[in-house]
Amino acid sequence: MRTRPPSPLILSTALLACGEATDPTSDPQVQITDSAGVQIIEYPGVPETAPPFALAEDPIYRHGANPGDYIFQFAEAGRLFPDGSAVVADWYSEVVVLSPDGTTHEVIARVGEGPGEVVNPYALFVMGRDSVLVADSRQSRLTLFVGDSVARIVGLPRAAHFGLAGIGSSGELMMMDRYPYRSWFDIEEEWLAGHMSLFDTETGALDTVAAYDHYPRERRGVMNPIIRPVGEVTVAAGQFVHTRSDRPEITWRLPDGTVTQIVRWRPEPPLLTEALLEHGESYNRMIGRMNYGVSETRLEEIIEEDMSRYRDMIGQPVPLFGSPFADAAGNLWLPSYRPAYPEEGSPYTVISPDGEWLGQVETPPRFRILDVTGGLVLGVLRDEMDVENVVVYEVVAS
Repeated sequence: MRTRPPSPLILSTALLACGEATDPTSDPQVQITDSAGVQIIEYPGVPETAPPFALAEDPIYRHGANPGDYIFQFAEAGRLFPDGSAVVADWYSEVVVLSPDGTTHEVIARVGEGPGEVVNPYALFVMGRDSVLVADSRQSRLTLFVGDSVARIVGLPRAAHFGLAGIGSSGELMMMDRYPYRSWFDIEEEWLAGHMSLFDTETGALDTVAAYDHYPRERRGVMNPIIRPVGEVTVAAGQFVHTRSDRPEITWRLPDGTVTQIVRWRPEPPLLTEALLEHGESYNRMIGRMNYGVSETRLEEIIEEDMSRYRDMIGQPVPLFGSPFADAAGNLWLPSYRPAYPEEGSPYTVISPDGEWLGQVETPPRFRILDVTGGLVLGVLRDEMDVENVVVYEVVAS
């Protein structure tokens, strides 16, 4: 991998240097209480805070549009290395490293079931200057690559619903449920529980530390709704962070499950609109071309059938946000909801590890973020031909 000097603008420094982020303690309307060691921050509405940072107008590079570039089918996950190079996992495909200037690429893991091969690489974690940990759900294992060589392979619990949410400050593997562990049809509870767990790679022990609302109950014979809330877990600054997309609330937990912080706000209920459906239709057409293998005429018929179900729901409530992620500084990014995964073109609300509402960051149309670290934003930009390009933007003061 080629290297370059780190970006002079580190994200955490940008937040401090701009001086525009709002300290919740300075607003008398923000309620901050301490209940048995748990900090609870309650905003009276949705703070109108201008973010202290933004994406630069033009990307540093764009990989995927030039001759010789790697052709991504669907970039499932991606991370930035300290030198600005990037590692990206293609959906049910390969793991690719891009040079810091985006001009060259190297495949470090090809499709297969042998050592150093992958089937479904769903998450990546940068462990050092040229080290990356690749999580493969199909093979229930983690592979540590140093450069293009395999340094270690670790087996995970062989249950399809388990996934790696992140890595704790002491190196512990922090797990969550990626999929329901049993059918959510006709369950007695309103929500099927998910679990936050710690996994010991030496002993193979899986220690469940907390439960959370994962998927809502559904009824047999009722069409599986396209638009539904979901409970998700990520890891920020070494803590589990739980969200439920129909609830304006975020909960932080230590690796042992202890709740440390809760942030709440009071938004207006979001409703499905025709404008949101335009994005969903574009995304569904792209997925249809990838998977259906039918003529354009038949594809349009399928898309129209799908979209008619959406249109029947116009005016109904939708989730408050999409799938959250945490950046290298521990800030939580909540994308605005879009009726398709991923949330392309969505503005992201950013909340600090201390619960400060940092504001909403705008993103380009058809763009989704994979990682934010070292003053850089790694993401995917889908062009007018539905070809995915991996791009890197610099974070600038706003």
